[in-house]
Amino acid sequence: MRTTPEVSRVNGLPGTSLSSTLDRANSDVVLIVDDVPDNLSVLHDALDESGYTVLVATNGEAALQRARQAVPDIILLDAMMPGMDGFEVARRLKAMRETAHIPIVFMTGLTETEYLVSALEAGGVDYVTKPIKPKEVMARMGVHLQGARRARQEARQAGQARNALDAFGYASITVRLTGKNGEQDGKLIWQTPLARELLMRYYGTSAPQTPEPVLTWLRRHVQDAQRQIEPPRLSVELGQRRLTFMLHQQTGDGEGDDAAGGGAGDWLIVMREISEDAVVGAMSLSFKLTAREAEVLYWVVKGKINRDIGDILGASPATVKKHLERIYAKLGVETRTAAAGMAMNRIKQLHPQFEG
Repeated sequence: MRTTPEVSRVNGLPGTSLSSTLDRANSDVVLIVDDVPDNLSVLHDALDESGYTVLVATNGEAALQRARQAVPDIILLDAMMPGMDGFEVARRLKAMRETAHIPIVFMTGLTETEYLVSALEAGGVDYVTKPIKPKEVMARMGVHLQGARRARQEARQAGQARNALDAFGYASITVRLTGKNGEQDGKLIWQTPLARELLMRYYGTSAPQTPEPVLTWLRRHVQDAQRQIEPPRLSVELGQRRLTFMLHQQTGDGEGDDAAGGGAGDWLIVMREISEDAVVGAMSLSFKLTAREAEVLYWVVKGKINRDIGDILGASPATVKKHLERIYAKLGVETRTAAAGMAMNRIKQLHPQFEG
């Protein structure tokens, strides 16, 4: 028998780590929900012998708990149960983000059209009639599991592509705008590991909370993004470091209007952190400047006069002037403006998020 006692028993599932311990590589996970033990037994044994990992629940509350814990690949759901019936269970499952994608096959002894329509309206993708025929159930399951596998594979590939950005210093998050000020409105629903670290460092927040300045900026500019107008970037400074946010693209469809007048859906935001040290180092390498010359040029780009630069670097204005003369010679320019313009162009090539 493939299933462990903890997985197959009706009561007492393990804690929230269950999903990560299930062997999804070698078998699909099926949750059966039925208040009649004989029905559970027949289906459990047939599915288990066919290689599925089987979870069971005998009432609606237990079904919701097991679905959240294990996130099964498919759910076989009895329509008529005492207390919370299958229709309500399905509606609640579809309302939760972590379980909304799971295909639900209703099991019902009611064949009247109104009940079958109710099953589909509640979120079911299919139904089988009682008495249950295990071979028919497995045939129906096979069709829907193929679609579920494709969806999981696409989600994994998308996640891998986004996580790969971390390796190049680009973090990314996805923020949901429901357009109706619903429960999920403005929530951070996805983030890369680097994004989690940066948001905690700069704002002291973590998912599902989106930092308020970021959410305000997003709502203000989603309509520009929908019209394919590049929105301005959002920047926040922390000491000598700066974190820049770029509104990348809409990754989900939505309906309705949000507080800014449109833009419901899931929005991908890309972040990049740069520091003064990184910019100064890049200028030093690019123009063959000494470390102090690169620092002087950096503050020229920032619009500082010689006296201010001297105060920042602990040098006299005369010393700053001498550094500038050597900088002009190395860059092949004659004026402060020309040096700043050349430096800015090079910085933009190496650090597109930099703002002078």
